[in-house]
Amino acid sequence: MLIPAIILGSLGIIFGAFLTYFSIKFKTEENPLLNHLYELMPNANCGACGLAGCSAFAEALVEGKVEPAKCVMMSDENLQMICSLLGIQPGERERYVARVFCFGGNNAKKRFDYKTIKTCNATNALFNTTLECNYGCIGMGDCVKVCPVNAISIDENNLPVIDAEKCIGCGKCVSECPEKIINLIPYDKTIYIACSSHDRGPAVIKICKTGCIGCGKCVRVCPQQAITLQDNLAVIDYTKCDNCGRCVEECPRKIIFDTSLKEKQGILA
Repeated sequence: MLIPAIILGSLGIIFGAFLTYFSIKFKTEENPLLNHLYELMPNANCGACGLAGCSAFAEALVEGKVEPAKCVMMSDENLQMICSLLGIQPGERERYVARVFCFGGNNAKKRFDYKTIKTCNATNALFNTTLECNYGCIGMGDCVKVCPVNAISIDENNLPVIDAEKCIGCGKCVSECPEKIINLIPYDKTIYIACSSHDRGPAVIKICKTGCIGCGKCVRVCPQQAITLQDNLAVIDYTKCDNCGRCVEECPRKIIFDTSLKEKQGILA
């Protein structure tokens, strides 16, 4: 029993010595630039940049694989410092905000109630939707759960409400929504149409009190010709929209919102 123990002990010492030698010989020196960049990261690890976290993002910056502005949670001051360290220009950084393109909620007729698994994606996988409208918000809050900055809540109308001042435009809620009724628009564009239905007007009227009926009134009054009807739905071209608000006043269904109006901010953000 003694000899095998000695042999095993000797082998352990030998292998340990080899591992120590190779760990020293092939040790990778830490890049001081990488450490500086990581210190300037928001350390939220939200994944909005498409990478695993802030550490992975810092490594990608050193390797020149991503632009610093790709991090939507980074402060402007830290962005400037990182660009200075990398010797590059920060460039323009346009802010985006998520908007909910649906105002159905409790105003939309339900096919049935389903409360067994309370997630939008599970409901969508099983039934497509619980609503008569195939394009409406299911309202179970998957978008709330994935928001890294707690900018989304569900209101009394059973719809997501987005706090535009908290929203960082990461797009995680956009990806998570199975009905694809959350979209990113430029922060400085305050007008949006809260509907995603492509059903014809008569069908919409039967199943939703607040759906777009494709009447085209908003199209006709827009002085910038920024609104068009696409498959029965009014759509805004934000490269043309100047926030004039004419469409808001004209919409008979009252589902075009101007978030710059204080009286609207308590209803929809």
